[in-house]
Amino acid sequence: MSELRGTRTFRNTGILGIICVMLLSVLVSCMKDEDYTTSPDDGFLFSEDTIAFDTVISGQPTNTYTFQVYNPSSRAIRISQVFLEGGSDSPYRVNVDGTFLEGGSGTDFEIRSGDSIRVFLFLNARDADQDQPVPANDRLHFCSEAGAIGTVVLQAATQSVIPLKGWVCTSDTLLDAKRPYQIMDSLVVAQGATLRLAPGTRLYFHADAGLRIDGTLIAQGTLQSPIVMKGDRLGNMFSDQPYDRIPSQWQGVVISGTSHDNVLNYCDIHSGVWGIRVDSTDLGHESLLMENTILHNFAQHAFEVRHAQVFVGNSQITNAGGNCVHLRGGDATFVHCTIANFYPFAGGRGVGLDFANYDGEIRLPLQRAHFFNCLITGYGEDEIMGSASERYTEDAFNYGFHYCMLNTPQVEDENAFINCVWETKEDSTAREKNFQPEFDLDKLLFHFTLNPNSRAVDAADADISRDWYPIDLAGRPRRSRDNTGDLPDMGCYELVIISDPNN
Repeated sequence: MSELRGTRTFRNTGILGIICVMLLSVLVSCMKDEDYTTSPDDGFLFSEDTIAFDTVISGQPTNTYTFQVYNPSSRAIRISQVFLEGGSDSPYRVNVDGTFLEGGSGTDFEIRSGDSIRVFLFLNARDADQDQPVPANDRLHFCSEAGAIGTVVLQAATQSVIPLKGWVCTSDTLLDAKRPYQIMDSLVVAQGATLRLAPGTRLYFHADAGLRIDGTLIAQGTLQSPIVMKGDRLGNMFSDQPYDRIPSQWQGVVISGTSHDNVLNYCDIHSGVWGIRVDSTDLGHESLLMENTILHNFAQHAFEVRHAQVFVGNSQITNAGGNCVHLRGGDATFVHCTIANFYPFAGGRGVGLDFANYDGEIRLPLQRAHFFNCLITGYGEDEIMGSASERYTEDAFNYGFHYCMLNTPQVEDENAFINCVWETKEDSTAREKNFQPEFDLDKLLFHFTLNPNSRAVDAADADISRDWYPIDLAGRPRRSRDNTGDLPDMGCYELVIISDPNN
C-alpha cells in the first residue's frame, strides 16, 4: 500500500508540476506581450538614413555596406515587415539581422529596448547599355507591429562601360568619350602606334592594370572635358569615403624608352600605385609634354623621370608615399606648377622634389632641372632634396629655381635661386596653410587653391605668366594686369578673389 500511495503521490506531483509550468508559461507569455510597445510613436533610429553608392559599374556587384537600426524606446519593438519598395525587381540585395530578404521582403524581426540590429546590403544592377549613368534608387522600409514606419533611402547611378582585356594598340587608334573604358589588365600602346584619347575620355583600371606606352599617347582633354585615369572601384569603401580617394587602386602609367612625343593636356590621373614613370631615352627627343594636368594621391612616386626630356606646365603634382617629383638625370622644365606632398597615409612619405645626377652606381647626368613660378612645399621641414654624384664630379648637375616658393632651408646661390620665397615653419601660412579651404583629412579631401595670406600670392614673374600660362589650371586669368600693378601667383592656381557683397 505504501508503494502505491508513493507512486500515486509522485504521479500527482508530476501532473501538478506540468500544470504549474503551463500556467507559468502563459503568465510569462502575457508578461512578454506587455513588454512590446503598442504605440506607433515608438519608432526607429538609423545610423544612416541615406546610403549613397555614387556611380558604380553596371552589371558588377558592389562591396557590401552596413548600417544599424536602433530601438530607443523603453519597450521592445516587433517589426512586422521590412521591404524594398522595388520588390523583387530592385537591384539591391538586403540582409536584415542575418535574414536575407527573399524577393525584397522579410517578416518577423524584433529589437529589444535600447538594442539594435544590423543591416547589410549591396547593389548589383543590370547593365542598361546606356552611354550616360542610369539612376538606381530605392527605399528600404521598416514597419513595426504598432504602426511605426522608418525608411532608409538607397541612392546610386550605374554606368555602362566598354571592357578592354588583353588589348594592345598596334595601329593608330582614337578612343572616344561616349562611355568609360574598363581596363582589366594592362593596356599597351605598341611601338610605332599612336593612341589618341578624345576630350572627356575615361579610363578605369582594375587593381593590377596600368597603361604602358611604347609608342605614343596623345591625350588632349579640355578644361570642361578632362581626360580621367583612375581605378575601377567606383563605390564607397565605407560611408562617405570613396575608394577613389585611396591610393593603389590601380598601377599607373609607364612611358618606356622607345616612346617619345607624348602629350598630356587637361588630364586627371589619381590614386594609383604610382603616377607617371618616364624611362631613360635619347635626350634629343621630348618624351613628354604635360600641361594643365593633375597627378594626385599615389603610394609611390607621383612623377618619376629617369634620364628623359620632359616639360611640365600649369600642373598639380601632389600627395605621394614616395616623392611628388623624382628626377634622375635628364632634362626637365617645370613652369607654374604646384608640387606639394601632404600624403596622409601611414607607411612613410617622401618629399616634394628629389633630384640627382646618378642612381646608385649608374651615371645619369642632369642636363637641366629648372623651375619657374612654382610652389614646392609639404609637411616636412625640407621638401627639396638635391644630390650630385661624389664619384663622377664632372657629370652635369644643373638646376635652377626662378621666382619659386620653396619649403627648404635658404640657400645663398644667386645663380641657382633667383627671386625665390623661402618658406619656414615660423610663417603663419606655411605648408598646408598656404591653401584654402583647409584639408579635410577625415574625408581625404585636399584643395590646393591659395590662401589670400600665402606668400606665394603676387610673387610670380609676370613675364613668364604672360608668355606661358596667362590662364591658370582652373581656367582663371592670372592677375598680371598692367593697369593695377597686380602680379600673378606662384603655382598652378591663381588666387580666387571673393568680393564682399556688402561693399
